[in-house]
Amino acid sequence: MIGYYVHHQGSGHLNRARTIAAHCPFPVTGLSTLAAPDDWPGDWVRLPADDNGDPAALSDVTAGGRLHWAPLRHSGLRGRMAAIAQWIATATPRLLVSDVSVEVALLARLLGVPTAVVAMRGERTDPPHQMAYDLADLLLAPWPASLAEPGWAEHWYTKTVHTGAFSRFDGRPLLPPANEPTRSTNHRRVLLLLGSGGTDISPGEIKSAQEATPTWQWTTLGGPEGGWAADPWPALCAADVVVTHAGQNALAECAAARRPAVVVPQERPFGEQSATGRALTRGRLAVVAPDWPNAEEWPGTLDRARALGGNGWSQWAPGDGAARAVAALANASSFESDL
Repeated sequence: MIGYYVHHQGSGHLNRARTIAAHCPFPVTGLSTLAAPDDWPGDWVRLPADDNGDPAALSDVTAGGRLHWAPLRHSGLRGRMAAIAQWIATATPRLLVSDVSVEVALLARLLGVPTAVVAMRGERTDPPHQMAYDLADLLLAPWPASLAEPGWAEHWYTKTVHTGAFSRFDGRPLLPPANEPTRSTNHRRVLLLLGSGGTDISPGEIKSAQEATPTWQWTTLGGPEGGWAADPWPALCAADVVVTHAGQNALAECAAARRPAVVVPQERPFGEQSATGRALTRGRLAVVAPDWPNAEEWPGTLDRARALGGNGWSQWAPGDGAARAVAALANASSFESDL
C-alpha cells in the first residue's frame, strides 16, 4: 500500500492523483482536506483544514523561513498532522506521495516512510523546497526530460523520473470536428480554459478579446464567470485554438487533445507558471504571451497559434505518463526489508 497526499488548492493535484490511482495495481489511500472523488479506487482519509480562521491571527507560518505552512497553535494543523501520523502508524505504507506539501513529506520521512515528491517548475531553491527535494526518495516531474527545468541540483536529477504531462484524457479518441483538416474562417472556435485556482484575467479583458475577433466564436470554461463541464473533452476537441493558463493540468488536457494553444501564464508562487511558459516557448509547443494580449493583438495571436498547430504536444504529453509514474512509484516502494 502507498499513501497519496493531495493538496486542496486548484484541481490539478486531485486530477493528477486520480489519474495515477486509476493505473495503480496496488492499493492507494488518499489523504486530503478535499472530499474523496467518486472514482477513487481505495480508501480516503479526510484531513482537517489547516488554513481556516482569521489570517491575521496566524503566527510564524513559515517557522522562520524553514517551512511553507506551519502556523503556531493551529488546531487544524495539529489535527491533520496527527491524522496522517496515525494512518501511517496503522497502515504502515511502503511509500507516501506528496502532491504537494513540504511539511507532509517531512512528516512521512521522520516516521521512516520513503517519500515521492511531485516536482513543480519555478524557483525551488528556497530552504523548504531544498529540504523536501533532498529527502525525497523519488521526484516525479510531470514534464518531458527534453524540456527539463534548468538550475536543479545534480542529485535531484539522479532521482527524478520525467513522466511527461499526463491527464485523464490520455488515449481517448479525438471527437469531430477536431479531426477535420480545415474549417471555414467564419466558424473558427476558441475555448478559453480557466482553472479553479484563481485567475488574473478580468471579464473586461475577455470581452475585449471577443469583440476584437468577430470571426471567432468564444466559449469559456472555468473561472468566476465561465461555464462548467464535468467532461470538457468535447469542447477541447471542437476548439481550433485553446486559450489557457500554464497550469499543469490544463496544459496536459490541451496536449491530450493536440489542440493549438495560446498560453498566458498566471501569477503563482515561485514563478511556477512563468517557468512553464518558458519551457513551452523553448519547445515551440504553443504561443506564449507573458500577459493577456491587448485587444488589437488577438487576431494575430490566434492566427499564429492555429498556424503552429497542436502536433508538437506529443513531446509534452506522450500519452503514457501515468503508466510511467506508476512504474516509478512501484519501484520506489519496493525495498528489501521491513523492520
